[in-house]
Amino acid sequence: MTNAKSIADEIEAALDMLQAYKTSVPTLPITDSFPSLLEQCEAMCRSFTGPAPIRTLHHFACSGGTLIAKCIAALPGVVLLNEIDPLSQMRLAALKRAPQFAPTDLFGALMLSQRQINPTAIAAGFREATQAIVADLAPKGQSLVIRDHSHSHFCTRIDPDARPSLYEILAEGRHPVMSLVTVRHPLDSFLSLHTNGWLHFSPPTLESYSQRYLAFLDRHADLDLVKYEDFVAAPESTLAKICQIIDLPYHASAFELFSIIRLSGDSGRKGRQIAERPRREVPDEINAQRGEDRYRSLCARLGYEP
Repeated sequence: MTNAKSIADEIEAALDMLQAYKTSVPTLPITDSFPSLLEQCEAMCRSFTGPAPIRTLHHFACSGGTLIAKCIAALPGVVLLNEIDPLSQMRLAALKRAPQFAPTDLFGALMLSQRQINPTAIAAGFREATQAIVADLAPKGQSLVIRDHSHSHFCTRIDPDARPSLYEILAEGRHPVMSLVTVRHPLDSFLSLHTNGWLHFSPPTLESYSQRYLAFLDRHADLDLVKYEDFVAAPESTLAKICQIIDLPYHASAFELFSIIRLSGDSGRKGRQIAERPRREVPDEINAQRGEDRYRSLCARLGYEP
């Protein structure tokens, strides 16, 4: 009996200590400390009084867009469509010579048709299909984000002024379009294009590239702009800013998940570390072009040193 009474007394004393600790600590609702992602998504859905928005990302090739797109794709509820341009003519000639099996590619099949299809009809079909997808995703708390393949539009031998941009195609529809432009120092992106053999325009010079970059910026002049350099210097705060611009729920878990996202266009960094990388070596023939007018104007417009 003595042992039983001793054990009971010890249990009672321990319970008293726990109760005293409990009363000394303020009670916080779990939802205050850890807001539910599901509740955020549902609240976002309720906030829409009209058609759900279509979200788009726009940038030049080799400008860090794949890394940023991966982090956005890793956010809760995001459905990302990667490197999309319904009017792209890249690889079109090769595909006409040797068609490839692509049973789900409706718009690619139209571009390959033996009888020419009006690009306006292709753009309208793409817009309607996109709106149907967004209308299906929105009630589930999911958000469609389309990563534009701007290289197809502005960095080939096709005249960029001869066709609408992806943003312009979607902006004619029923759904609002929430969009973002991301940029990187134009010398760094041009060096990467040069290294990868992706200079698909003529002449393949830094000045010609800068002219095309300026045209791209003019066509997206009303959109918010985020620098790749800011993203790698402060990923968390910059991703939060991106989410605010295109109205997505931010969550830090994106940085734990982005490395498992697989996207085409992943020509640069690998792994989970997000950090600034040193500039590639600048060949003499490119270095000699850094005094050209359009290149210097582009750097000034974006806030970079030439």
